[in-house]
Amino acid sequence: MLTLSHISKTFNPGTVNEKKALCDLSLHLAPGDFTTIIGSNGAGKSTLFNAVSGSFFTDEGTILLDGRDITFLPEYKRARSIGRLFQDPMRGSAPGMTIEENLALAAGSGGWFSHMTKADRDRFRERLALLDMGLEDRMKQPVGLLSGGQRQALTLLMATMNPPKLLLLDEHTAALDPATAEKVLEITRQVVEEHHITTMMVTHNMQDALAMGNRTLMMDSGRIVLDISGEERKGLTVNDLLERFRKGAGRALDNDRILLSGGEE
Repeated sequence: MLTLSHISKTFNPGTVNEKKALCDLSLHLAPGDFTTIIGSNGAGKSTLFNAVSGSFFTDEGTILLDGRDITFLPEYKRARSIGRLFQDPMRGSAPGMTIEENLALAAGSGGWFSHMTKADRDRFRERLALLDMGLEDRMKQPVGLLSGGQRQALTLLMATMNPPKLLLLDEHTAALDPATAEKVLEITRQVVEEHHITTMMVTHNMQDALAMGNRTLMMDSGRIVLDISGEERKGLTVNDLLERFRKGAGRALDNDRILLSGGEE
């Protein structure tokens, strides 16, 4: 489904601010893979997502999506096949537009909304009801009045209204309170399973990295230093993951945010 072959990216090359963000990174995701990604700040997690989504072109290597070479495809064209959620709940939806207008925009329905049909509205209501947040009864309300958790759940729904080939989740629950984050994660799990969407999820929570999906990657200095799945992944604890990182990276993980959220398991 997604194949990255020896991709590299250096920012500000030849200057004192030179930063090698991705270093000869290769990765293959099979259709339906749900891969969680963890690593310290600056490890290259969001840079990897930016490379895949087309925010910039890589210096070296190739990117294939569903057998198509998208290495030099513009971001707006990749967006037809790649859905993405960010950490900030305010991104991904239009606050001045109503819930149903946002959904119509995501679904490609109704032009300037003058042709939104009853069938469209019934479909939106049905999808919103799955969130169990009461949003199906507030479809005329501006999105800007929603809470962060409600808005992030709506954005997830928008990103998968027409299921993408690849879904990128960039710490999409990090800005939410724990209870809301747990709910959005469960909605994420349900939506991904329902549509069998190939997914990559960056998280700072090591427990979530082991509990969600079927595969876990750890990154360091623009490289993948750990890739575990299947039986190898089952039964692993956070401490096991930390030890695997130490062996793969040659040093202990030093990110307080990850360590504090990981628990003592």
